[in-house]
Amino acid sequence: MAEFSIIERYFNRQQQSDVDLGVGDDSALLTPPLNHQLVICTDTLVAGRHFPLDTSAHAIGWKSVAVNLSDIAAMGAKPHSILLALSLAQIDHDWLKDFSQGLYDCCDQFGVRLIGGDTTQSPQLTITVTALGWIETGQAVTRAQAQVDDLIVVSGSIGDAAFALQHLGHPLQQRLDYPTPRCELGAMLKGLASSMIDVSDGLAQDLGHILDASKVGAKINLNQLPINPALRDLSENQQWKYALAGGDDYELCFTISMQNYDKLLQLQPNVITTIIGKVTQQCGIAFEKDGLDHSLQLQGYQHFA
Repeated sequence: MAEFSIIERYFNRQQQSDVDLGVGDDSALLTPPLNHQLVICTDTLVAGRHFPLDTSAHAIGWKSVAVNLSDIAAMGAKPHSILLALSLAQIDHDWLKDFSQGLYDCCDQFGVRLIGGDTTQSPQLTITVTALGWIETGQAVTRAQAQVDDLIVVSGSIGDAAFALQHLGHPLQQRLDYPTPRCELGAMLKGLASSMIDVSDGLAQDLGHILDASKVGAKINLNQLPINPALRDLSENQQWKYALAGGDDYELCFTISMQNYDKLLQLQPNVITTIIGKVTQQCGIAFEKDGLDHSLQLQGYQHFA
């Protein structure tokens, strides 16, 4: 089967009205909404590196979209569309059917459309998705505006996916295979959060990117980490390792003033958020437990380890 036959069979659905030209031409055409900026990001998933080799095709399709929508959400933006670059070792129609269904299931849930991309042959399965979104001009939430005394908040629970990766078959594998991008929460935080990032490489490492960009520090209360009850039988050190250095959570970590956090709660977000610490003047991350300083050595996900 030729490349264009694969695209036509599995990756060409009728576009929504705000896509001027989608799948089937050299490039897609979009008309930006008035007074908006384009938000764009890309992520590559490699078989055996970013997901276990026996992961279902449907889950791979879902996750390849979800991890990109999470980046869009972390800017406070509304996701709009995606591009897909797919490298396949061979043509497997059952796999392609399930993969494309997983991709479209995630797109449909978050109001996103596939508008173009590329397919090619490669010795290793590789999926690259580029996501596009819109945000009102000047309203994007970046990593660089955290303020001393802001609260540090995280959505959902953290450490689930990292635990599941080490315990395949556990019910928490659903969190590893089917992450939920916090698009609604991200949009709510526009104009409220001072900085934001999605948690992909471990909470401590990703929070560190905010601190570096904002030139501030943080104190994290280990007692306040939102750890899933399924991990509570582990030692505290194991819990903290999964939660702070595990990665693949795709939750949102953000800094926000107490006044604006109260405003967020009044909006009743559809996901629980937890205050885990405060922004400080001293650079780096300090930890405390039971009101006392606590030393931890952590390393998040390394892309070239």
